[in-house]
Amino acid sequence: MEPNTLQNVDHTALKTNQAVIILLNLFAFIFNLPWLAGIVALAMLVGTILKIPGFRFVYRALKRVTSIKPDVVLDNPEPHRFAQGFGGVVMLVGTALLFTSATVLGWGLVWLVIALAALNLFGGFCVVCAVYYWLSRLNAPGFTKAPPEGTFPGMRPKIRESHGN
Repeated sequence: MEPNTLQNVDHTALKTNQAVIILLNLFAFIFNLPWLAGIVALAMLVGTILKIPGFRFVYRALKRVTSIKPDVVLDNPEPHRFAQGFGGVVMLVGTALLFTSATVLGWGLVWLVIALAALNLFGGFCVVCAVYYWLSRLNAPGFTKAPPEGTFPGMRPKIRESHGN
Protein backbone atom coordinates (compact mmCIF):
# COMPACT_ATOMS: atom_id res chain seq x y z
CA MET A 1 0.00 0.00 0.00
CA GLU A 2 1.20 3.47 -0.78
CA PRO A 3 0.96 6.19 1.84
CA ASN A 4 -2.40 7.90 1.85
CA THR A 5 -2.46 11.13 -0.08
CA LEU A 6 -6.01 12.13 0.60
CA GLN A 7 -7.78 14.45 -1.80
CA ASN A 8 -10.81 16.69 -1.57
CA VAL A 9 -13.81 14.57 -2.58
CA ASP A 10 -17.26 16.14 -2.88
CA HIS A 11 -19.59 13.61 -1.29
CA THR A 12 -22.65 15.59 -2.40
CA ALA A 13 -21.60 14.90 -6.00
CA LEU A 14 -21.26 11.19 -5.14
CA LYS A 15 -24.67 11.11 -3.45
CA THR A 16 -26.30 12.90 -6.39
CA ASN A 17 -24.73 10.33 -8.71
CA GLN A 18 -26.12 7.48 -6.58
CA ALA A 19 -29.59 9.04 -6.47
CA VAL A 20 -29.69 9.46 -10.26
CA ILE A 21 -28.50 5.86 -10.76
CA ILE A 22 -31.25 4.61 -8.44
CA LEU A 23 -34.00 6.75 -9.99
CA LEU A 24 -33.14 5.99 -13.61
CA ASN A 25 -32.83 2.26 -12.91
CA LEU A 26 -36.17 2.21 -11.08
CA PHE A 27 -37.74 4.04 -14.01
CA ALA A 28 -36.13 1.55 -16.43
CA PHE A 29 -37.50 -1.38 -14.43
CA ILE A 30 -41.01 0.01 -13.88
CA PHE A 31 -41.48 0.89 -17.55
CA ASN A 32 -39.43 -2.06 -18.89
CA LEU A 33 -36.85 0.13 -20.67
CA PRO A 34 -33.68 -1.94 -20.98
CA TRP A 35 -32.10 0.74 -23.19
CA LEU A 36 -32.31 3.17 -20.25
CA ALA A 37 -30.43 0.70 -18.05
CA GLY A 38 -27.82 0.62 -20.83
CA ILE A 39 -27.51 4.41 -20.77
CA VAL A 40 -26.99 4.29 -17.00
CA ALA A 41 -24.28 1.65 -17.49
CA LEU A 42 -22.53 3.75 -20.13
CA ALA A 43 -22.68 6.91 -18.00
CA MET A 44 -21.16 5.01 -15.08
CA LEU A 45 -18.37 3.54 -17.23
CA VAL A 46 -17.58 6.82 -19.00
CA GLY A 47 -17.52 8.58 -15.62
CA THR A 48 -15.10 5.96 -14.31
CA ILE A 49 -12.80 6.44 -17.29
CA LEU A 50 -12.96 10.25 -16.94
CA LYS A 51 -12.50 9.95 -13.14
CA ILE A 52 -15.74 11.81 -12.38
CA PRO A 53 -19.20 10.78 -11.17
CA GLY A 54 -21.07 9.61 -14.26
CA PHE A 55 -23.96 11.95 -13.61
CA ARG A 56 -21.87 14.92 -12.51
CA PHE A 57 -23.73 17.07 -15.05
CA VAL A 58 -26.93 16.53 -13.04
CA TYR A 59 -25.14 17.64 -9.86
CA ARG A 60 -23.82 20.75 -11.58
CA ALA A 61 -27.28 21.61 -12.88
CA LEU A 62 -28.80 21.11 -9.43
CA LYS A 63 -26.19 23.39 -7.87
CA ARG A 64 -27.24 26.16 -10.27
CA VAL A 65 -30.99 25.88 -9.64
CA THR A 66 -31.25 24.67 -6.02
CA SER A 67 -29.59 25.28 -2.69
CA ILE A 68 -27.61 22.01 -2.88
CA LYS A 69 -24.15 22.54 -1.38
CA PRO A 70 -20.86 20.67 -1.81
CA ASP A 71 -19.80 18.43 1.08
CA VAL A 72 -16.07 18.16 0.56
CA VAL A 73 -14.23 15.59 2.66
CA LEU A 74 -10.60 14.44 2.64
CA ASP A 75 -10.90 10.99 1.12
CA ASN A 76 -9.50 8.61 -1.49
CA PRO A 77 -11.32 9.00 -4.82
CA GLU A 78 -10.05 5.62 -6.10
CA PRO A 79 -12.51 3.40 -4.15
CA HIS A 80 -15.43 5.52 -5.35
CA ARG A 81 -14.27 5.22 -8.97
CA PHE A 82 -13.80 1.48 -8.49
CA ALA A 83 -17.34 1.20 -7.11
CA GLN A 84 -18.78 3.19 -10.03
CA GLY A 85 -16.82 1.09 -12.54
CA PHE A 86 -17.88 -2.14 -10.89
CA GLY A 87 -21.51 -1.00 -10.94
CA GLY A 88 -21.14 0.02 -14.58
CA VAL A 89 -19.84 -3.42 -15.55
CA VAL A 90 -22.63 -5.14 -13.60
CA MET A 91 -25.16 -2.85 -15.32
CA LEU A 92 -23.62 -3.54 -18.73
CA VAL A 93 -23.91 -7.30 -18.21
CA GLY A 94 -27.44 -6.84 -16.86
CA THR A 95 -28.40 -4.74 -19.86
CA ALA A 96 -27.00 -7.32 -22.28
CA LEU A 97 -29.04 -10.00 -20.52
CA LEU A 98 -32.17 -7.85 -20.79
CA PHE A 99 -31.86 -8.06 -24.57
CA THR A 100 -31.75 -11.86 -24.41
CA SER A 101 -34.17 -14.32 -22.88
CA ALA A 102 -32.44 -13.95 -19.47
CA THR A 103 -34.46 -10.92 -18.40
CA VAL A 104 -34.92 -12.10 -14.80
CA LEU A 105 -31.16 -12.29 -14.34
CA GLY A 106 -30.71 -8.99 -16.18
CA TRP A 107 -33.16 -7.13 -13.95
CA GLY A 108 -31.63 -8.91 -10.97
CA LEU A 109 -28.25 -7.34 -11.79
CA VAL A 110 -29.90 -3.93 -12.25
CA TRP A 111 -31.54 -4.36 -8.84
CA LEU A 112 -28.18 -5.32 -7.32
CA VAL A 113 -26.80 -1.95 -8.44
CA ILE A 114 -29.92 -0.20 -7.11
CA ALA A 115 -29.50 -1.93 -3.74
CA LEU A 116 -25.79 -1.14 -3.43
CA ALA A 117 -26.31 2.50 -4.45
CA ALA A 118 -29.21 2.80 -1.98
CA LEU A 119 -27.15 1.32 0.86
CA ASN A 120 -24.47 3.90 0.13
CA LEU A 121 -26.89 6.81 -0.33
CA PHE A 122 -29.16 6.11 2.65
CA GLY A 123 -26.92 4.02 4.92
CA GLY A 124 -23.56 5.67 4.34
CA PHE A 125 -21.81 2.38 3.61
CA CYS A 126 -20.18 1.65 0.24
CA VAL A 127 -19.82 -2.13 -0.08
CA VAL A 128 -17.62 -1.96 -3.18
CA CYS A 129 -15.39 0.71 -1.57
CA ALA A 130 -14.91 -1.72 1.33
CA VAL A 131 -13.98 -4.43 -1.20
CA TYR A 132 -11.42 -2.01 -2.70
CA TYR A 133 -9.81 -1.53 0.73
CA TRP A 134 -9.84 -5.27 1.46
CA LEU A 135 -8.15 -5.95 -1.89
CA SER A 136 -5.60 -3.29 -0.95
CA ARG A 137 -4.88 -5.09 2.33
CA LEU A 138 -4.26 -8.26 0.28
CA ASN A 139 -1.81 -6.29 -1.93
CA ALA A 140 -3.87 -6.92 -5.06
CA PRO A 141 -2.35 -5.08 -8.02
CA GLY A 142 -3.92 -1.65 -8.60
CA PHE A 143 -5.47 -1.44 -5.14
CA THR A 144 -3.06 0.81 -3.27
CA LYS A 145 -5.01 3.00 -0.87
CA ALA A 146 -5.92 2.44 2.77
CA PRO A 147 -9.02 3.97 4.31
CA PRO A 148 -8.48 7.40 5.85
CA GLU A 149 -7.20 7.11 9.41
CA GLY A 150 -9.98 6.32 11.88
CA THR A 151 -12.42 5.33 9.13
CA PHE A 152 -13.93 1.85 8.83
CA PRO A 153 -13.46 0.57 5.25
CA GLY A 154 -16.48 1.60 3.18
CA MET A 155 -17.72 4.24 5.61
CA ARG A 156 -17.61 7.96 4.95
CA PRO A 157 -14.56 9.69 6.45
CA LYS A 158 -15.12 12.51 8.93
CA ILE A 159 -12.16 14.66 7.83
CA ARG A 160 -13.19 18.00 6.36
CA GLU A 161 -11.62 19.44 3.23
CA SER A 162 -8.12 20.82 3.24
CA HIS A 163 -8.13 24.56 2.66
CA GLY A 164 -4.46 24.45 1.67
CA ASN A 165 -5.15 22.82 -1.71
